[in-house]
Amino acid sequence: MPPASSAAPHKAPTPRPSSADEALERALEGLFRLGANRRFDQHQAIAVGAVVTRAGYAVLRSLADHETLTVGGLAEACAMDAATASRQVLPLVDEGLVERRAGAEDARRVELSLTPRGRAVYDRIVDYRLGQLTGVLESWSQRDRARLAELVSRLARDLVGIPRDDAATRRSP
Repeated sequence: MPPASSAAPHKAPTPRPSSADEALERALEGLFRLGANRRFDQHQAIAVGAVVTRAGYAVLRSLADHETLTVGGLAEACAMDAATASRQVLPLVDEGLVERRAGAEDARRVELSLTPRGRAVYDRIVDYRLGQLTGVLESWSQRDRARLAELVSRLARDLVGIPRDDAATRRSP
């Protein structure tokens, strides 16, 4: 019987990024930077009549999709931890977009749902964003649009599946 090893299991070496990988990382960074543009947020707030952050929009979308969620269910739907999801809900409750109530079967559980105003604001945000997107993609073929949606969805699914190394997040650069 071979001796037990206390060493960590051998990890396969990470392949070197290709020039295409590096170009994609730069393109995505540029896209994410545009998504964090405060001017876009200001224009959206004026257009929809409410201030909703990107994380707040994820909350609204999840509640629109599921109607009612617990904080834990919302966290899972938004790929957030429960504490972050809870923090994201507070301004939406204060804005009158989300309702918090005790669970029907267990009063200790908090259930969240959109208010009628929350549904209306969510619908206006969707219309606003779709208007922006369709304007930009006007010259793209339907095939290219469908392919982009497929690839971005695949990338998002794969990125969510990356295991997180808590030790790496605690290390300072």
